[in-house]
Amino acid sequence: MNNNTRISLVIATYNWPQALRACIEGCFRQSDRNFEIIIADDGSGEPTRALVEELCARAPVPMRHVWQPDDGFRLAESRNNGILAATGDYIVTLDGDCVPQHDFIARHRQLAEPGYMVTGSRILLSPAFSARVLGEGIDLQSLSLGEKLRYRFQGGLGKAAQLLIKLPDAGRRRHRFSFRRIKGCNMAFWRSDLERVNGFDESFRGWGYEDSDAVARLFHAGVMRKDGAYATEVFHLWHKEAKRDQASSNQHIVLERIANRTTQAAIGLREHGLHTLPVATDKLPAA
Repeated sequence: MNNNTRISLVIATYNWPQALRACIEGCFRQSDRNFEIIIADDGSGEPTRALVEELCARAPVPMRHVWQPDDGFRLAESRNNGILAATGDYIVTLDGDCVPQHDFIARHRQLAEPGYMVTGSRILLSPAFSARVLGEGIDLQSLSLGEKLRYRFQGGLGKAAQLLIKLPDAGRRRHRFSFRRIKGCNMAFWRSDLERVNGFDESFRGWGYEDSDAVARLFHAGVMRKDGAYATEVFHLWHKEAKRDQASSNQHIVLERIANRTTQAAIGLREHGLHTLPVATDKLPAA
């Protein structure tokens, strides 16, 4: 990707301002500054609003806050709101409980390639180490080699190899759909590709599989996938898992769409009034 192309970083959040602060502070220290930040807020309260206002006042890059009322888990709609507010040609999604490494944007820029999306990777932090990071303000981006190894040995970090080895484009191409390593907390897409498949599907309610659905529909529209491991890892702060009441039914929807080679979100970007968005018609040939 050209260095002059602006990237839009869409950060999903919900009522965890302490983690969001760590996430955004990490974004402020990126080596590549040609990006904007959009906080896609799924109905957080006043503490998050106040934090974002404070951070916007000293942000080194353009930053805005898009909010929707709290009406249950509506991550897909929240991400679509962020995409609609974005001005860049390339969209990177990040969750507000993830702290990026200092070269996160630069690595995504390096991996960006027409006809591909990128699914990134994460490094899970233990409950105890997550509490220390937030309570003591530990700078994850500045950990020395010795500290990385020590925290890994102590169980604070779920893995360390991806922190010790950086590959310019590990980007293994996936020419078949797989659920493996699809994490909405770290993905990247060309905006035009998202528009062609109508973005994330807002008919998904409750936790789970709205990210897999987007990847599957893009795949059926001809957009291949690159693996961002050893390049784009983020630190994922520990938290209690969200209720997964809808997970099985959401997965069933994705499996049906894979079988049917569906490309379009049932409720997505066009339903926000963007009637001129293109519709994907170039499905992959039948296997």
